[in-house]
Amino acid sequence: MLNFNAVAMNKFNNSYLLSISMVSAMGGLLFGYDWVVIGGAKPFYERFFEITTSANLQAWAMSSALVGCILGAVISGIVSDKWGRKFPLLLSALLFTISAFGTGIADTYNVFIIYRIIGGLGIGLASALSPMYIAEVSPSQYRGRLVSLNQMTIVIGILAAQIINILIAEKVPDGATDAFIRGSWNGITGWRWMFWAEVIPAVAFFVFTFFVPESPRWLMKAGKSEKAYPTLKKIGGETYAQEEMKNIQGTLNDVAEKVDFKVLSNPKYRRVLIIGVVLAVFQQWCGINTVFNYADEIFSAAGYGVSDMLFNIVITGSVNLIFTLVAMFTVDKWGRKKLMLFGASGLAITYLLLGSAFYFQLQGVAVLSMVVMGIGIYAMSLAPITWVILSEIFPNRIRGAAMALATFVLWIACFILTYTFPLLNKGFGAAGTFWLYAVICILGFLFIRMNLPETKGKTLEEIEKELVE
Repeated sequence: MLNFNAVAMNKFNNSYLLSISMVSAMGGLLFGYDWVVIGGAKPFYERFFEITTSANLQAWAMSSALVGCILGAVISGIVSDKWGRKFPLLLSALLFTISAFGTGIADTYNVFIIYRIIGGLGIGLASALSPMYIAEVSPSQYRGRLVSLNQMTIVIGILAAQIINILIAEKVPDGATDAFIRGSWNGITGWRWMFWAEVIPAVAFFVFTFFVPESPRWLMKAGKSEKAYPTLKKIGGETYAQEEMKNIQGTLNDVAEKVDFKVLSNPKYRRVLIIGVVLAVFQQWCGINTVFNYADEIFSAAGYGVSDMLFNIVITGSVNLIFTLVAMFTVDKWGRKKLMLFGASGLAITYLLLGSAFYFQLQGVAVLSMVVMGIGIYAMSLAPITWVILSEIFPNRIRGAAMALATFVLWIACFILTYTFPLLNKGFGAAGTFWLYAVICILGFLFIRMNLPETKGKTLEEIEKELVE
């Protein structure tokens, strides 16, 4: 799938690089599935728990996993600096398994919420560790597309959830009442199987992770250079291993083995942390994730029924996958900054059009087309490229803690986005809400243009020297 140049890559062990990257990226697949499966189950579990009349309970059901995401992001920094990158990936796989099974057996609203938070813990860990691990084992000239594997698996997980939801759900008659849906197979059992389906990939992720090596950059930071060398040699040969170890060691001189969050307060890291935090927030506040989490409200406002809504969600998921593949083949050619600017400006225009469509009460294909356009733009720009940038801009010394901070802020931003969408939609209407997202995208465009350097083709150590004063 990845079209590596055979001549340029002949010194690298391609199959080994791809295999360990793909295993790590399974965390992204589960992240995507767990994040989106609830959108398809939403029309049914809300009737089961009888929360259709409470906007607050609906919002909490959708956003509760984000509490776990936030906590998982914080934990990721602690455990990844102390125990490496591999252990947190194993822990996230275990949490995904527990959450998938537990959410499906929940018979009360509060139990449902508890297991959603546990799943959020898994997402928080995987979202920080999977791209960071891939970045730390990747050769610089192919790091962009390899880290983008994580976004590709997130999108595959999203699409898998959407397809499984539509396969599991029985067709709902137009005009069906809440009581009818609550008493149907969908309302009693179907939504449970949507969550249970996640158990299989979660167990597979747990098993496969045992066979990946620890990150050589973490091993060297922890003073275990003798264990880092074999992995680097297996990736690129003896000369590559020696050069990489020399470059890595050059950024670790006089560094204490243990790193905590206090190190982030050092003024020399201020610029890189501001860039990382702002990009993390912007990736969420650009607003596209509301399409996945609140697809039923958006498509209902556009005149679609429940069954049509599930089909439309699959359409958006397919577009998401196609354009993520486009990103993988352009990130190391076009560069990170150009794609981020394209995404910010493209979404701003899309939201202006989408808000106008709702304002003038257009329905059907008109709204669906603009939603699909927005997802395509996001999928080839802000979605994967933000994770690529976050995984590569932070210095070796603070990478674990800084990535945890950026991911923590990202999930805080996502919580605010997810929780506020139904409230904004109720207060300003769909038109006003999407116009607000357009303004945010314009501000994001200006920040990226003025502050983000290009990082394609540079080693992690070269990026560190450029960004850290």
